[in-house]
Amino acid sequence: MIRVYTQLEQGQEWLRQYRGCSPVFACVLGFTATGLIPGISAAGCTPLDRRYTAIADAEFLYHGPQSEPQYSLPPLQAGASPVLISRAVVEALNIPVYLFNAGLPQPPTVPAFDLGGTSARCLSQGCALESATVKHLLEQGLIWGQQVAASMTQEYLILGECVVGGTTTALAVLTGLGIDAAGKVNSSHPVCNHAQKWALVQAGLQRAELWEQIPVRDPFKLVAAVGDPMQIALAGMAIAASRTKGVMLAGGTQMLAVYALIKAIVKVYELKWQPQAIVVGTTRWVAEDPTGNTVELAEMIGSVPLLATQLSFANSRYDQLRAYEQGYVKEGMGAGGCAIAAHLTQGWHQTQLLQAIEALVDRSLALGS
Repeated sequence: MIRVYTQLEQGQEWLRQYRGCSPVFACVLGFTATGLIPGISAAGCTPLDRRYTAIADAEFLYHGPQSEPQYSLPPLQAGASPVLISRAVVEALNIPVYLFNAGLPQPPTVPAFDLGGTSARCLSQGCALESATVKHLLEQGLIWGQQVAASMTQEYLILGECVVGGTTTALAVLTGLGIDAAGKVNSSHPVCNHAQKWALVQAGLQRAELWEQIPVRDPFKLVAAVGDPMQIALAGMAIAASRTKGVMLAGGTQMLAVYALIKAIVKVYELKWQPQAIVVGTTRWVAEDPTGNTVELAEMIGSVPLLATQLSFANSRYDQLRAYEQGYVKEGMGAGGCAIAAHLTQGWHQTQLLQAIEALVDRSLALGS
């Protein structure tokens, strides 16, 4: 139920080390105005829906189905929010959850630690975040990564994210770091909108006057130009937590960009970390996305094991879940990492995991949420 796609020996060793161990789940929420561009993301049918996707997902992750949520899960072009996967696992395994607000348009409706960040402007402007904000978010990430790791009796930390439009900021950061990621990233669409993403990335890097400087030496400068607040905060958390705990970066393209950013940060600023402690964990729908190339991208970044749950929705009772097999949604809110934890910690197989997720869908529909 867990496949290692890159760095096979290191990935298998990580799985051996943490098999049977319980995790903690921390999810970093952020926002970029890139996500409001028509057609850029399927994580919400309209720009207004997408503005509140992270807030609604966080509310569902924290409470589960409610009869009157403050923010309902946003309507999607097809499929259901990946937070259903995350919540089903967190609930069944009683996994502790920490939520962090790295920069949302408004505060979450559930308890979350405020990192003092801001939402990002559209990356095409070449000035997504203030430099001081980027520095502050890294510092906060380092502090909280150390604190969460120190408070854990569990052996590994799952780090998830929710940033609508985040695969485009991921492409921008990867490109700025000198990685040929064009045409290789994923999206929530069944066929990735590569041309739209690439046009935005080129515009942003050129307006920031970084196009001729690729690979950009200063990761702070790069994130300030074309990144989003989640990336730098989560990078800091992973760096600090890796010193004492195992870390799973739970996501696809966005977490590969965070890993590449981590490598740049520790090199430039000479920070201590334990690269052997970190893996990227995602879903099969991302790892085997025929309209991207996640495996090649991971290999180009280098030294990072890419793991994926082999969860399938092909035989689900629900159209909303079967849509994943058609390429919709794919990942988000740490869904792949949480599914991997169900296999790794409890030894769950396909049937058990699918039943837990469908039971949550049953409850959601019964409550109308």
